[in-house]
Amino acid sequence: MPTDTLVTWQPPSITPVDASLKAALRARVDGKAKPLGSLGRIEDLAIELALMRHPEPPRADNAVLMVFAGDHGLTEEGVSQYPSAVTVAMVMTYLAGKATANAFAAANHVDVRVIDAGVAADLPKHPDLIDAKVRMGTGNAAREPAMSVAEAGQALDRGAELARAEIAAGADVIALGEMGIGNTASSSLLLHRLGPAPLDQSIGIGAGQDADGMAKKKAAIEKAAIRSTATAPLEVLAEFGGLEIAMMAGAVLGAASQRRPVIIDGFIATAAALVAVRLAPEARDYCVFAHRSAERGHDLALQAMDAAPLLDLRLRLGEGTGAILAVPLVRAASRLLTDVTDLADVLAGKL
Repeated sequence: MPTDTLVTWQPPSITPVDASLKAALRARVDGKAKPLGSLGRIEDLAIELALMRHPEPPRADNAVLMVFAGDHGLTEEGVSQYPSAVTVAMVMTYLAGKATANAFAAANHVDVRVIDAGVAADLPKHPDLIDAKVRMGTGNAAREPAMSVAEAGQALDRGAELARAEIAAGADVIALGEMGIGNTASSSLLLHRLGPAPLDQSIGIGAGQDADGMAKKKAAIEKAAIRSTATAPLEVLAEFGGLEIAMMAGAVLGAASQRRPVIIDGFIATAAALVAVRLAPEARDYCVFAHRSAERGHDLALQAMDAAPLLDLRLRLGEGTGAILAVPLVRAASRLLTDVTDLADVLAGKL
């Protein structure tokens, strides 16, 4: 790819958290009306959230799940047991409020936004569908770049703009979800090149593969990996990524630029976060990792991000389901510093 196209896109400005505040925040948490360390990981999360929003107090009341949808040309190689038409069907299911993500979101008071990042079909107009389509699905990464560098940059920018718009409208927390047949294959390639991670350890069963299906999937992914030697993050995204993955990466960058936490779902969302962090390392400070997916490769992706997920429920659905389940934990942690009294006040009867 021409080098001049690689330098035209720039990530948004992101302020890293001030790590020098961590000791004072730890002292505040330790001084709350509870035994020292008794809230375990929630205490760490409270400090992380406070660092993100400083000098404002942490808040997580208003959470929005952004579900990005896109199709992958790699499906032509048999990387999934499902056709791309399932992407369209699932988008319509989200819009009807009947998907698992909708049910989990309703149970946890999370708003849902459905975004067409690159579905390979003309979707019918719907008041709850955000049309951000860059192109009709990606190219077949086993044979050609998934997208151009310009298209990758466009998808990143649109994801960032959408996240910033949600925050401007009152969102305290952005949660990420996705839908795209073939996107575990794309994520495996991104992890392999950007982790970096061994390719064979980055490939899992995705939405469900038997032995023959896994053989086809591995062969297609290996073919794609051989086709391009790209290592620069934007070029890797263009060669192997998905439009929904690129927009999720952009949403990470957009949320981080506004000093808001972004909850990362499973394997595919983590691959998107990995892209974002490789493009702008400061974005890592604003990522909260929801859960450890049962999808092979997710552990390696988490290790590449030095991430400790909040939950381990053997999920591998996607859609943002794990991110939604983590929202109550983020809300609880955000109130530890603001709503819980100090132990000294309890002992002095100052309630």
